[in-house]
Amino acid sequence: MCRLLGVSTSGYYGWRVRSPRRRAQQNQELSRRIAAIHAESRQIYGARRVWAELRAQGVTVTRRRVARLMRALGLQGVTRRKRRCTTRRDAQAAVAPDRVQRRFEAAEANRLWVADITYVPTLEGFVYLATVLDVFSRKVAGWAMSARQTVDLVQSALGMAVTARAAQGVVLHSDRGSQYTALVFTRQCAAAGIERSMGSAGDCFDNAMAESLFATVECELLQRVEFATRSRLGGPRAGNGNGKTVGPYHCQRPCLARFGTTKATQGRSGRLLRDCAGESEERG
Repeated sequence: MCRLLGVSTSGYYGWRVRSPRRRAQQNQELSRRIAAIHAESRQIYGARRVWAELRAQGVTVTRRRVARLMRALGLQGVTRRKRRCTTRRDAQAAVAPDRVQRRFEAAEANRLWVADITYVPTLEGFVYLATVLDVFSRKVAGWAMSARQTVDLVQSALGMAVTARAAQGVVLHSDRGSQYTALVFTRQCAAAGIERSMGSAGDCFDNAMAESLFATVECELLQRVEFATRSRLGGPRAGNGNGKTVGPYHCQRPCLARFGTTKATQGRSGRLLRDCAGESEERG
């Protein structure tokens, strides 16, 4: 074998008994940690989130080194699917001014909420999901689901948030979809003491925090799980719009918007959906 490889016999046996270099030993330990973090995230994390979790654990390492080791291990995070437009604007409806101006910041809870609608695909058709997100804590304050994208959907989500938080003086920011400009929804906000705010038409950045929530949920769960029926999500056939398989949850992951957040403050990484074992099937 030594003749075939073109090395000396003494060199071969010296290589066998020689201890690995310090760098190689460090890479082995890092690779073990990276594989464990990636597995714990259900194969969701990419290099950036694995790197953030390592730093939260007190490990000093560069992001490029994490990316290189993940490539060597054949690990990668999930990617996002193409978005479907769910905003239908009523050109004749009155709109509220933009009181946020893309500054998604709040000094305390229940001062600024953001609301939006997305969809959950099933083999029976779409189920629409409306949420109300607290900007300060990044927790979902209220949510609702329906087979139809109507004003009742956003009213139910807001009703849950108002009941759960019992807050006054809240600013609710949304897009200019017809559900949010509807008169009945405007009256509901006024009755709850909620001040309205709306971004400009056709600009997703004006409601970026709500869009970011949905993008992460879709990336981390929806395109990795196939729901056979609406009832698996607790849709219309389940008899209510609040769901039995889909419910509020908070992933144990670093919140990159508040870098350095660890599992002790996991609630600040607002996430909406959880995969219920036995209720859904993993794709592929």
